[in-house]
This record gives sequence, structure tokens and C-alpha cells, in this order.
Amino acid sequence: MDLVTGEVVFARNERLSLLPASNEKLAVAYTALTRLGPDFRFRTEVLGLGSLADDTWRGDLVLKGHGDPTLDRDDLKALAWELRGWGIRHVTGAVLADESTYDDARTGPGWKASFFIDECAPLSALISERGWLGWGTSRNPARSAASVFREALVKTGVTVAKRSRRVLTAPDTAVPLATDVSEPLADIVRVMGRDSDNFIAEMLLKQLGDTLGTGGTTAAGARVVLETLGEAGVPLEGVRVADGSGLSSLDRTTAEALVTILRAAESDRWIRAPFLDALAVAGVDGTLKHRLESRPARSRVIAKTGTTNRSSALAGFVRDRWVFAVVQNGRPVSSFWARRAQDRFASVLAGA
Repeated sequence: MDLVTGEVVFARNERLSLLPASNEKLAVAYTALTRLGPDFRFRTEVLGLGSLADDTWRGDLVLKGHGDPTLDRDDLKALAWELRGWGIRHVTGAVLADESTYDDARTGPGWKASFFIDECAPLSALISERGWLGWGTSRNPARSAASVFREALVKTGVTVAKRSRRVLTAPDTAVPLATDVSEPLADIVRVMGRDSDNFIAEMLLKQLGDTLGTGGTTAAGARVVLETLGEAGVPLEGVRVADGSGLSSLDRTTAEALVTILRAAESDRWIRAPFLDALAVAGVDGTLKHRLESRPARSRVIAKTGTTNRSSALAGFVRDRWVFAVVQNGRPVSSFWARRAQDRFASVLAGA
């Protein structure tokens, strides 16, 4: 499509319902930036169950997650120092883990069993370092995060009497003691898009459900995405949102829908810059670092890639001139030949 005039200069099977692979992330990025805003930040809280007596917290501490996909050891260390700033040197109870902001489903619907851990870390509202323990990935990320926080407390000079464990939900009587906030959503979406990060995409989808839908579930987030796309004028016939990453065999999209999403984002002054910044630059970075490296495509094409054994896709822009989407499905699809065809298509546009 011509970006300036909106004229469709070439279309073939543009309404065919196909597996999108990671082009699914375009819908998530658009919805998250539009509905949550580029400046949105995730929170992680430390809550107290009990009371402070001199330098001793008599009771338990609760580490409550709100879905931050970037939470790491440094963040937990900062929370530990913030807690020590209250004058606390001893905790008579334990560090409890609260992941109740999201449901307890660790994977998305329609995923192969091998996608768990190999393609995406366990989904949880409370997870640090994506569950990585140094020797493997934890199957109980919330409790592991609480244990890491307990270690951080001990290293800052705060003794904790009992071992960490998981609770369902912190009561309303819990006392706020410390809070960590993530980088802005614009930065998180940039990593998701350029590196095609499945974990971030799935966490964003649950956050959309929690903030704007009926709860922190994949299904609730998917409904928010569809509602947002519909409001943007995206043709939804043949479109199905099952997860956020595109790993699901239940996802469906059309080339027409992808182009409409891209054009809607490009024309929105509020999200245009962060959305475009989340696309890989041909021959330069992200998933396009080693593709389209020659002129005229190098640096001129910015796009989102997508690859599974049944789908290959490339959708994006030739800077300020064209917006395009190419989606190919097969059983299995040849990634090599699909990418070659996509790159030739984008190169022709770049030279036009």
C-alpha cells in the first residue's frame, strides 16, 4: 500500500486467514501502546503482614508481582535496600510470594509442549530473571523470586527467620513498604519487537487483560486486543487472537489486517515513534540484522519477522513510502525460500 495515498498497489490473497507466527506481536504492540500508553510502567511491591517494633518486623513480608517481564536481581536488591531504609534489620517471619495479579497458566493455548521453557519462560505475575536460577529455569517462578529477594535482604544486613514460600493473595491489611517500577513500556515493546521476544509478548497480553479486561489472563487480554483493533478499523474477518507471541496454532490473521495495523500505528502521533522503533532495521539490528543487508533495502526497510515450522511472515515499512505484509503458510513451510521471497519483495519496494 502507498503510505501517502492509501492506494493498494498490489494484493494477492489479502483476506486469506493464515497463521501469523510472530507477526502476532504487531497487534499486541499496537494495543499495548494505544491502551496502556508508552509511559506505562510495571510495578513490583513489598508488603508487610505484621508490625515494626524497633528494628524488627514482626511478621511476614510479601513480594507481590504485577507482571513485570523485566524484573531482575538488581531490582530485588534495590527493594531490599529500600526496606532496610525503614530501619528494619530483622524479620521474624518469611518472604511470601504473591503472583495473583495473573492466573496460574504457565503457557499459552495451542502451544506445543516443547515451547514451554524452550521458546518462552513460565508465565507468572511474579518472575525474576525469567525464572533463571543459574542452572535451569524454575517451574515455580514466584517462589523462586521470593527466595532471591530473601537472599538480597540477607546480603543487605536484614535477617529473615523463615524460608520463602508462595501465598495466593496478600490481604488488604498488608502495609506497603517498598516499590520497584520498570522501564517505560516503549522500551519494553522495543525489545519485544526487534528481538521477537515471546515472553514479553505473553506478559503484555495478560497485563492488557488485567488492566483493561476481566482479569490477568491470556483470553481476557486477547479480547482487549480484538476490541482495540476493531476500533482502529482493522478488518477482523479471518483474525483470531489466541496468544500474544504467535506461537499458538490457533492464531490467525490476514495480510490486509496486518497492513491496517501498521498504517494505524504510523498515523497515530502518540504511538508512532515507539511503534516504529520496535521494528527491526534491515541489515542493522534485531531479527533483520542478517537480512536485506544490501542496498537499496538496507536501513530503508523496517519490519517485523515471523517464523514457525508452519508460517513465515514479514510485515513493515519501506520508510515513508510503502507499507506491506507477506505471510506464507505450509506443512512445513520452507523458512529459507519464504524469507528469500519476502526479501526480494521488500527489495523491489525499496528500489521503487
